[in-house]
Amino acid sequence: MAKRKRLTPAQPGYLQSDPPAPARGPLSAPPIARVAGDASTSAALEELSDTLRSARAEGRMIEALALDSIDETHLVRDRMVQDPDEMAALLASIEARGQQTPIEVVVLSEPKNGKTHGLISGWRRLTALRRLHRLHGDDRFATVQARIITPADVQGAYVAMVEENEIRAALSLYEKGRIALQAVHRGVYPTPRAALRGLFGSVSRSRRSKIGSFLTLVEPLDGLLSYPAQIPEKLGLGLARALEDHRFITALRQRLRAAPDRDAETELKILWEALRGWTEPQQGAADEAHSPDARPTPPLPSASKPRRTTGPDPESAARRLAQNRVAARFDADAGRIELTGGGVDADLFAALQIWLKAR
Repeated sequence: MAKRKRLTPAQPGYLQSDPPAPARGPLSAPPIARVAGDASTSAALEELSDTLRSARAEGRMIEALALDSIDETHLVRDRMVQDPDEMAALLASIEARGQQTPIEVVVLSEPKNGKTHGLISGWRRLTALRRLHRLHGDDRFATVQARIITPADVQGAYVAMVEENEIRAALSLYEKGRIALQAVHRGVYPTPRAALRGLFGSVSRSRRSKIGSFLTLVEPLDGLLSYPAQIPEKLGLGLARALEDHRFITALRQRLRAAPDRDAETELKILWEALRGWTEPQQGAADEAHSPDARPTPPLPSASKPRRTTGPDPESAARRLAQNRVAARFDADAGRIELTGGGVDADLFAALQIWLKAR
């Protein structure tokens, strides 16, 4: 009888091979690939940061700044008056469509009364936004779109302001002459001639010459005129010639002070009458000299001739010295002029040397 074999139960996993190794996910990568990817991402971010820094430095980036962060007195403004109709149109445009053109500002080296940026150009737009924000309290008008520029120096900042206004809203000849003289007073340029060439180098020589003529009106008349931007070209050029005579300056100042509550029409009438009063006697003397029946006459005493000067008249000079915190004393016996005060510095000394050489 055959001996039977006892069968043992089947062993689990007996027919199975070794468990497979865990499969790699479809997104996993070798370490070298991960390092290369991180380096590429870092390079892209650095390139983007460089692009943003370059755009900000070159004034190609527009940023939203709080209205209160802008110091509109950073530069002496070239615009003396604003046309009510033009401002009303600007207010309506911004209220309906928002600010379409950014202003230009610079970052202040040190915050000034909470203000971090100084205004270069766009004074009317900033003024309009502030008015709308006070009127409506709308967040749409709480910030101003601005380009942050970096002028090479203070001269570059003034040029940027003047050129922007030349393009967008032309200034009067008086306003152009005034900003040139103000730039000299602030030490931006050493002389009026340098200011004219620096600020208005892009205009024609004849136009720059006319601005220079109006510049001569600013020193003796700026504090007395109420509507200087209304002076037409012909009148301004005539006044520039007449102001070489200090007697004319004195007489014109007396006329202006005698009518303190004048309007623009009255002021222009005073200026025209003063100019005619100075021109007609000179024209009559010239006609008489060229008359065939005219007899030679001895020259007038030097004291009665109009005295031409290259600097400001005494009253304007005294006003400028007071504004610049400079006291002047003349010792006739010693033949000496002494200047003292906080405004006496190397810049004043250099300006005096230039002025003395030009006399």
